Amino acid sequence: MALTLLSHEVSDLCIGKPPLRCLSAVTATVSDAIAALKSYDEPFISVWSCNHDETNDDDNNNKCECECVGKISMADVICYLTKSDNNKALSLSSAFNASVSVLLPKSRSIVVHVQSNCKLIEAIDLITGGAQNLIVPIQTKPNTKRKQTRNAVVSLTTTTATHHKNNNQFCWITQEDIIRFLLDSISVFSPLPSLSISDLGVINSTHKILSVDYYSSAASAVTAISNAIADNISVAVVDGECDGEDPRTVLIGEISPMTLACCDESAAAALATLSAGDLMTYIDGGGPPESLVRVVRNRLEEKGLVGLISLVDSLSSSSGSSSSDEEAPAGRTKSSYGRSVSSAARMARKSVAIVCNRKSSLMAVMIQAIARRVSYVWVVDEDGCLVGMVTFVDILKLFREFLDDQN
Repeated sequence: MALTLLSHEVSDLCIGKPPLRCLSAVTATVSDAIAALKSYDEPFISVWSCNHDETNDDDNNNKCECECVGKISMADVICYLTKSDNNKALSLSSAFNASVSVLLPKSRSIVVHVQSNCKLIEAIDLITGGAQNLIVPIQTKPNTKRKQTRNAVVSLTTTTATHHKNNNQFCWITQEDIIRFLLDSISVFSPLPSLSISDLGVINSTHKILSVDYYSSAASAVTAISNAIADNISVAVVDGECDGEDPRTVLIGEISPMTLACCDESAAAALATLSAGDLMTYIDGGGPPESLVRVVRNRLEEKGLVGLISLVDSLSSSSGSSSSDEEAPAGRTKSSYGRSVSSAARMARKSVAIVCNRKSSLMAVMIQAIARRVSYVWVVDEDGCLVGMVTFVDILKLFREFLDDQN
């Protein structure tokens, strides 16, 4: 059974996957990224390092070397705009006109190109090594190649087309895709799925958990949020201390990059002015209370954040006449920030943390994370104190070790 599982290739996980939407790292701006994200019903869009000449010359396009250098979401935009408006030397208009590459993480690449025949075990090694997405070519029919190559000319400038390289389209495989695939063969890993996460030692409590105090400024968490985006996790919002000789903090909720990804760019104003606790309320799926909106507007004026004030005002006026859910495209829901997002994305748009306890089984934790479209579950004790977290990466490392022991 284990050998059969290991014989699978990443192409097996690509079935039914849509081709990637793309932006050019060379020509696209932050403003282009915002427009693309708002027009796309998924929270992420890929960024590529090549820039095709606007010509129908198929030979020139086939020779172009292209590489996906990262992915971005509205969460990246919101963090960037929050930092930019606090930088008096950089106007908001300059921030919008900056290259989209400023939104990519500087520390490391979180996307990796692989061939379609890459083995599943190799894909797991890449994910546990730090990759979030594996870029996989999708084979296309020969009689459509010429048409697809011509589409490639505009794929990196309009974002409405998909990216092509040497007549190939691309999709990406996520941590969640691999976990879902392994669930179909979960019996291979018996008895691990039925054991508790504590007994398996899969609770990640030794590394520094990203957290922010409930009453502290949300702006102080911008760096933590950026790190959470890079690590595909979330920022814990904590408060007080639990009783006992080993005091720890109580987990109140979380500031999730996925939640921010479902907002529009005006959420940068809330991030710049509110406390972490109030920010959770502001960005929650139900939409911000009017009282918090007024607080944000007043504090922007007090801090002299002129750029964010103009941003909030412009978005408020533009969405005032079309804010109903009925006006959103079919299958999508219009958020309170004027952005239409898929129902799948909205599943993760809550500030309530997804939690389990030490005695939870590995199988229960996996299903819990997949059901809420997150790649982690917080672990708390009986008093609600934060113990650690279990991530898909931790689970994949456990499965990888198990498969090694079987061979």
